[in-house]
Amino acid sequence: MPRIKRSVHAQKKRRKVLGHAKGYWGRKHSHYRYAKEQIEHSLVYAYRDRKNRKRQFRRLWITRINAAARAHGLSYNQFVNGCSKAGIELDRKVLADLAVSDPEAFGAVAERAKAALAEAGSDGGKAAAARPEDGVASGARRG
Repeated sequence: MPRIKRSVHAQKKRRKVLGHAKGYWGRKHSHYRYAKEQIEHSLVYAYRDRKNRKRQFRRLWITRINAAARAHGLSYNQFVNGCSKAGIELDRKVLADLAVSDPEAFGAVAERAKAALAEAGSDGGKAAAARPEDGVASGARRG
């Protein structure tokens, strides 16, 4: 069986690794052993931070919505609850963009959420008064 020579493929592999390591500091950009190690770490960081970026944006959107909602007399929690009760199905990204770029439109959404909260609050008292006070369901008796 003939002997297999790897020099071309090995050089190609090393050149690829050193190409990825361009711009790294110290030996990590010029020595294959250190460059390979750093690239493995870099890929792990990139994978992790693609997940973290989504968390960071969600935190940013919530902060912006909270600030805009408080300007209209609502906390973030009350605002989101009011939006769900009013049937407003805008996600946090869109609400945060409205809060920054179009405060009037966000104000209209906040007023609808506030109205839905007020309606649910006044309706909740009537629903509690309609229930029997002894805790027995209508038509059913304990025995």
